[in-house]
Amino acid sequence: MGNEFDLIVIGSGPGGYVAAIRAAQLGMRTAVVEKDPQFGGTCLHRGCIPTKALLHTASTLDEIREAGAIGIEVAAPRLDLKKAHEYKSQVVGKNAKGIEFLFKKNRIEGIHGFGRLTGPNQVTVERDGETVVYTSRFVLVATGSVPREIPIAPIDGQRILSSDHVLALDERVPESIAVLGAGAVGAEFASIYASFGSKVTLIEMLPRLLPIEDEEVSAELKKAFRKRRVQVMTGTALKAAETTESGVMLRLEREGEESMLEAEVLLVAVGRAPVSSSIGLGAQGVETDRGYVQVNEFMQTSVPTVYAIGDVIDSPWLAHVASSEGILAAEHMAGLEVRPIDYERVPSCTYCEPEVASVGLTEVAARDRGHEVVIGKFPFSALGKASILRRTAGFVKIVREAKYDEVLGVHIIGAHATDLIAEACVALQVESTTEELFRTMHAHPTLSEAVMEAAHAAFGHSIHS
Repeated sequence: MGNEFDLIVIGSGPGGYVAAIRAAQLGMRTAVVEKDPQFGGTCLHRGCIPTKALLHTASTLDEIREAGAIGIEVAAPRLDLKKAHEYKSQVVGKNAKGIEFLFKKNRIEGIHGFGRLTGPNQVTVERDGETVVYTSRFVLVATGSVPREIPIAPIDGQRILSSDHVLALDERVPESIAVLGAGAVGAEFASIYASFGSKVTLIEMLPRLLPIEDEEVSAELKKAFRKRRVQVMTGTALKAAETTESGVMLRLEREGEESMLEAEVLLVAVGRAPVSSSIGLGAQGVETDRGYVQVNEFMQTSVPTVYAIGDVIDSPWLAHVASSEGILAAEHMAGLEVRPIDYERVPSCTYCEPEVASVGLTEVAARDRGHEVVIGKFPFSALGKASILRRTAGFVKIVREAKYDEVLGVHIIGAHATDLIAEACVALQVESTTEELFRTMHAHPTLSEAVMEAAHAAFGHSIHS
């Protein structure tokens, strides 16, 4: 029985470890295989958690700089980068220990080593030159992703960096940094280093920042970044990158015109690639497409005993998506009746300053689908709590279907947007009407009033704007 399980999970990120816990709760004897020294995966060690810790440092630094405006006199703050990274590491370490505790609590066996699928019910683990074979009724592939590289700017870890490398820059703040890619990762690091004092240039090939977000949100973020002295270059392609003694020389092209830009370091933030090529999937008949494992609505692969979740499948690269997929997969293995995930109700969050969050359809997507659309917007500048916090940039935008009054999408840019979006997620999940949103009493003064006010605006009777 020592090497026999009901479920073996390969990968201990927010998809893998959550799936393992849910499976254990359902009575399955479960093991998790992890190649890194600690459990938690990319999200905990090289992604969500350390990045947000640095963003908190950056936000606090900005607040202290502005403290005089609310009657608090302090000396000019100085960033201690090493201590900021120590704080980041402490947060990561505490969360890693939390996962270990959850494994013990749920009697999950944690196995360190490189796991590979060697049969439809078999996982082989290599560690320190030794090989151990485990068998299981089910196998869940949750191996995640790594930063995607591009041939034109090969990552060297010195001048041309991935997000992994940037999280280890604890010696000093670069005088200048160019960020290639204005998705969530690029926008967050641009925000961090702008607060830390770097001269930041954000380069995006597509016409706007955060291309998956609503167009008005992208425009508002661009305006906010420029106020923070972040140089924004949208519709701009990188044609060449050459490292020099002092940094990186970039050749850029926009609307047929070329320009040169020099920065001390270049961060390549152009997406992520699935980790699927070295774990034995093809040999066992598990189908992939462009590296992504192919699954059905229950996370089952072409081999019925093998499931896959998270970044290794072609779903949004988000920790909360992986966790939801993991729970669904575990419950399906256990024979429970499960409901497939509606990926149009996935919240998207970017933790830059100002924060951006959304769920559901954008205005353009809703119109493209033939909906009769009504828009309601409410600016944070008209909100009492936002004025108190001195965080008045941004707005809430509600996309409303006119005939049946269904809430189709909610888009927020502004203070605590990533927390405020939860109300909108519930609204979409229960198929709320916009009227139900504005009839719901919201406490005053709070930032959440902006959601209620935007719902009022969608009916043409905004109270405070």
